[in-house]
Amino acid sequence: MIVTIENDYLSVSIQKKGAELCIFRSKKSGTEFMWNGDPAVWGSFAPVLFPIIGCLKDNEFYYKGKKGTVPKHGFIRNNEELIVTQINETTVEFSFKYSERTLENYPFMFEFKVRYQLVGPSLEVHHSIQNHSATDPLYYSVGGHPAFKCPFYENETYEDYYLEFEQEETVDTWEVTKDGLIDTTTKPLLVQQRKLSLYPTIFQNDALILKTLKSRSVQLRSKNHSTYLQVDFEDFNYLGLWAKPNAPFICIEPWLGISDSVGATKDISEKEGILSLAPLSEGRHTYFIKIQEET
Repeated sequence: MIVTIENDYLSVSIQKKGAELCIFRSKKSGTEFMWNGDPAVWGSFAPVLFPIIGCLKDNEFYYKGKKGTVPKHGFIRNNEELIVTQINETTVEFSFKYSERTLENYPFMFEFKVRYQLVGPSLEVHHSIQNHSATDPLYYSVGGHPAFKCPFYENETYEDYYLEFEQEETVDTWEVTKDGLIDTTTKPLLVQQRKLSLYPTIFQNDALILKTLKSRSVQLRSKNHSTYLQVDFEDFNYLGLWAKPNAPFICIEPWLGISDSVGATKDISEKEGILSLAPLSEGRHTYFIKIQEET
């Protein structure tokens, strides 16, 4: 099942399975900005990440001495059980709530919602997490993993594109182990720069993981024209950048949370980047995707 929302600027489609954004198309030009999900390369479009980002050390965590586990990037991704509510022609919401089955491995009384809403040439991606427990905090992470076409147009190459951050940055990227954990070593990525040039093997050692960005906005741009795609992530502390090597897309990933480090204690309350939601309260986190096309 695929749900479509539209306004005068954009036509956007989202799969019920995993609430994955799969079409982000300009009404003005007909240009499609989303990766096509080719399963021979990478068969996803834009996984929704909850209640963890990335991997757990040894695929497990502990809470109050009891072991739990959730799959890589959480259990919204590829979930066939989401409830869909079409609010109007520009807004749709997907939800998933705790059950006896989820409590066996993730012992928190959560309710998760992701709402896609079009406002002008922008898609707002709203996340709501509610803690239904009257006594215990809820520990979680949340984030996006949208994959955008790169290049936008057939007569261009990957090397024509670059990312331009909102502010001048001096930032390192953290090494990722073969198990998907965050290593203790870093590599310089930007030194007093706003632009990160793209090339086909930039992600040959896995994702670029940025923990200390000042910017809360980044644009995917070409040196050949003025059309760009922008992701705004004011509510998110981390940014991941990733693609399959030599593949014609790039994932721009706002994160609240991160994979376990090699030295993680496995206690979920001590997990880096984890959020703690008080009993009977709600957390809200939004990022935005918008396009500006050449006139």
